[in-house]
Amino acid sequence: MQLHISPSLRHVTVLPGKGLKEFIKVKVASRRLSYRMLFYSLLFFTFLLRFVFVLTSVDGIDGENKCSTIGCLGKKLGPRILGRSTELTIPEVIYRTLDEPLSKDELQGRSDIPQTLEEFMTETKKGGYDAKTFAVKLREMVTLMEQRTRMAKIQEYLYRHVASSSIPKQLHCLALRLANEHSNNAEARLQLPSAELVPALVDNSYFHFVLASDNVLAASVVAASLIRNCLRPQKVVLHIITDKKTYYPMQAWFSLHPLSPAIIEVKALHHFDWFTKGKVPVLEAMEKDQKVRSQFRGGSSAIVANTTEKPNIIAAKLQALSPKYNSVMNHIRIHLPELFPSLDKVVFLDDDIVVQTDLTPLWDIDMNGKVNGAVETCSGEDKFVMSKRLKSYLNFSHPLISENFNPNECAWAYGMNIFDLEAWRKTNISLTYHYWVEQNIKSDLSLWQLGTLPPGLIAFHDHVHIIDPFWHMLGLGYQENTSFADAANAGVIHFNGRAKPWLEIAFPRLRPLWTKYVDFSDKFIRSCHIRAS
Repeated sequence: MQLHISPSLRHVTVLPGKGLKEFIKVKVASRRLSYRMLFYSLLFFTFLLRFVFVLTSVDGIDGENKCSTIGCLGKKLGPRILGRSTELTIPEVIYRTLDEPLSKDELQGRSDIPQTLEEFMTETKKGGYDAKTFAVKLREMVTLMEQRTRMAKIQEYLYRHVASSSIPKQLHCLALRLANEHSNNAEARLQLPSAELVPALVDNSYFHFVLASDNVLAASVVAASLIRNCLRPQKVVLHIITDKKTYYPMQAWFSLHPLSPAIIEVKALHHFDWFTKGKVPVLEAMEKDQKVRSQFRGGSSAIVANTTEKPNIIAAKLQALSPKYNSVMNHIRIHLPELFPSLDKVVFLDDDIVVQTDLTPLWDIDMNGKVNGAVETCSGEDKFVMSKRLKSYLNFSHPLISENFNPNECAWAYGMNIFDLEAWRKTNISLTYHYWVEQNIKSDLSLWQLGTLPPGLIAFHDHVHIIDPFWHMLGLGYQENTSFADAANAGVIHFNGRAKPWLEIAFPRLRPLWTKYVDFSDKFIRSCHIRAS
């Protein structure tokens, strides 16, 4: 095709190719449109088409680190003209570099790695790094920060483990002073309860509470908070179970600090006839568990030395070493029907709870034939604490667990439980508990890692009656975000977790809910330097 324009610009002739003689003549009206303007318009659109082509071509072939004048202009104007996305893309070389493995030894002794983001950006601007060098420096800095963060977290978990597992010197002092008082002061050796009140211990018209603890101070707070908030304290019987070494300090405390008109019984395990007859399954299981745990875990030093596991896994293994998980006080609740053969119903309390309301209405709850009245822990406003299902406690990668249980089934809480002992005696709950404890020991603790709750979840399966969450608020020992107002309005608060309220690592904002039941003017408390903060 050929284009001919007459010298006067009045005629534009288009001649077809291939020897055709026909032509097309276009006359342009001179009155409304300037011929010169038409000519310049044609030239402009021809140039514009070529310019757009150049922009798109240069933008596509321009290098990752180069930017020509036309290319940069194409990048800036191209998206607006052509409707393209303005998002920047990361060069492939950065992905490849960041994906390359980096060993710990490569970073040892290095002083050229940026320590902060500000330092990294300053070096990057001064050095004029290309994409690969930028990625190398970034990878080294992030890897170094990850290593230091991991080490700091593990150290924190180790210190918390030591702090939560050790007996504070103040509590040790209190036990020693009370034991000394028991041997020197006849009033500290009074029979609990007095002879005329002994019949109430087996009278089902009373409200019977059971507390198992080897911590005198913790037991004193549970007892004081329970009875102080009770509307009918004269109808309350509190059965305190302890071990042989804590029996004398515990008896001395409650002999010298009576909570009349409530009835307090202090008894050591060796005082129970059932415990002294034949073999006790829970004691045998504890001995085996302790042997397996000591071999399987390898101690805290071996756990911390592991360089491949995540800090939260190391924290769980450290927690499994806590003495409380192999304490008879923690397992004794599974034998309540045998320990109290004359009682029909009891409320079991952990020693890290605080009672803030009258608990006697719990006896009015219709259990519908169930054995265990407990708060469900899979729903609630606090998604961290109240999000526990069976998969949170049991190892569903083990076929013995996965074949028998539903991982999404809701869990429930120990700490404040209503136990219908009459209904319990008609079941095989205790035998089921010991069977699964044995299975866990045989499998090198691979069914669950710690605690009495996992075997409890199994043993009480289909025997739990869910009660209102008001009666039991959890997580005050590991959830510092718990609202003080919410905790103050709960019926029972539970300091489950490492940050027990009698330890230095307790959360200061929540600790006053516990310390309000400690008499800091008491001579034993003052002499052992036990303070509110």
